[in-house]
Amino acid sequence: MRFRYSTDEKGRLVKKAVVYTPEEHRINFDDVDTQAVYIVERLRANGYETYIVGGAVRDLLLKKKPKDFDIVTAANPAKIKKIFRNARIIGNRFRLVHVYFGPRIFEVSTFRSIKDGPTGNLFGTVEDDVLRRDFTLNALFYDPVKQLVVDFVGAMKDIKAKKIRPIIPMAQIFTDDPVRMIRAVKYGAATGFRLPHTLRRRIKKQSSLLSSISASRLTEEIFKIINSPYAGAIVEALDDAGLYKFLQPRAAELFRTRQGFRTRYLNTLSSFNFQERNAKPGEALTGLIRDWLEDIVDWKGSGRQPGPSLTERYKNVFTTARKFIMPMNPPRTEFSQAIKLLFAEHGVVIRRTRFIT
Repeated sequence: MRFRYSTDEKGRLVKKAVVYTPEEHRINFDDVDTQAVYIVERLRANGYETYIVGGAVRDLLLKKKPKDFDIVTAANPAKIKKIFRNARIIGNRFRLVHVYFGPRIFEVSTFRSIKDGPTGNLFGTVEDDVLRRDFTLNALFYDPVKQLVVDFVGAMKDIKAKKIRPIIPMAQIFTDDPVRMIRAVKYGAATGFRLPHTLRRRIKKQSSLLSSISASRLTEEIFKIINSPYAGAIVEALDDAGLYKFLQPRAAELFRTRQGFRTRYLNTLSSFNFQERNAKPGEALTGLIRDWLEDIVDWKGSGRQPGPSLTERYKNVFTTARKFIMPMNPPRTEFSQAIKLLFAEHGVVIRRTRFIT
């Protein structure tokens, strides 16, 4: 075990982080994405401190192969873009860089400062940046060049203890960003880690803050959930915590009022595992509407004579289902594909779907 030091205002050495060697952290380097390693190497070769950070490091430690590899660096966005021609700067307030390798995108961000608070947008140091992260299990920095894990906040001990512990003070973690409540529950369900009583109590007390979150942010969170191999477990945990009603209010209401619906809904989400196969466009979205539509839709239009045309049936299902998943607002084309897939499962092929809503 090694340590990282820096100096305080009086010039004295202060221990800042524990540094774990490969023998101690036991990350399998073969599970580290080669393109992510390349990005880190290029930035370090240009003199910028750079790490793989967040969920990827957590998953590597838990012997899971990460889906995404986020990177954090001392280089500002303009410098990053200069180093990588296959890069694009995004964002308005705090600018990030997307580095492209074919269809794959790697997000590279600059260390953020805490001088203007936990939601500010100033650049800073790695010591600042770690204090901007939500929970300790997402606050480890991995150097794939030297294969070292840098731990500023005791995250390795929390992972060993299987505990979700916040970094930002409890009094402000959810007032600064209520979406962190969703993430805390999601991390617990996906890892099997426990949420301490104080954290669960805070979530229950402040859950209503989620009512102010925009539809676009909620949509982003739902997409992450339904594309996770732990989707069923996550939704179940969110519902138990009283949070799913802010993401999918109509489904959450049916959990309480329609017998058996909750079990069917959770089983449907649990049956998806898109990491083991290539999902069809819109397939994940079917998990949010499948069981509800099965109870109300006459897919083949055989229930009435004369029945509505196929175009009319498609339009009615599309419009009704879109209202059902509000406030989520998925891309129209992807949601259209979800509806088509459900029709196809009942032997009805939809080709032309253009209509005005």
